[in-house]
Amino acid sequence: MSTKMPTPPKKKRRAQIAETYRMAKKGDPRLGLILLGVFVVAAAIGFALFWFLPGPDLIFAIPGALLFGSLATLIVFGRRAQTSMYTQIEDQKGAAAAALQMLRRGWVSAPVIAFNKQQDVVHRAVGRQGIVLIGEGNPNRLRPLMTSERRKHERVAGGAPITEVIVGRGEGQVPLPKLVKHLQKLPKAIRPAEMTDVVNRLKAFDATRSAVPLPKGPVPTNMKGMRQNMRGR
Repeated sequence: MSTKMPTPPKKKRRAQIAETYRMAKKGDPRLGLILLGVFVVAAAIGFALFWFLPGPDLIFAIPGALLFGSLATLIVFGRRAQTSMYTQIEDQKGAAAAALQMLRRGWVSAPVIAFNKQQDVVHRAVGRQGIVLIGEGNPNRLRPLMTSERRKHERVAGGAPITEVIVGRGEGQVPLPKLVKHLQKLPKAIRPAEMTDVVNRLKAFDATRSAVPLPKGPVPTNMKGMRQNMRGR
């Protein structure tokens, strides 16, 4: 009986980075040239810095150049890959749900908690900032839907603040690429224990509601895959 050998971590990590690169390159065709340029410039700076250190110059200069180049390339790669993913999904239905997957630990998100016949949708995120209702679609149609959801959530919020956010490029809206940062910058209003209580209240509340069928069309999952690949998960 043959057993399958586990994939070595280094090979798995390389495959994950390669997959992320292929995904990002679809929305950023010049990504390879940009990363090459960043590596060369950063490596040159690193080489120059370490060259002037006292001692055996090349022993420090060459590793220093590689270190500076690799670090700068990874930073730029991560940022441009994320931007590319947002560009690819921004006009898709459920794009905000995909973006919410990029929230750091400390947040609990629930996609598509409500939607109407025109497929305008409301998502929810819960953190130390309280409850955030995120709407995407036509702002005029979203208003009654958001108001209805706010009233329902006020009954179980236990005093936690409820914030409404509409994703879009219009006045008073939050662009998709800035959604995660916008949520994270909201002022913290509840303690961790209170957040746990709110999450439990919402779970019980959701269980009493009829299951919400997903609107037509796939919800993008690119962002979650990109995040996991960049973190090596």
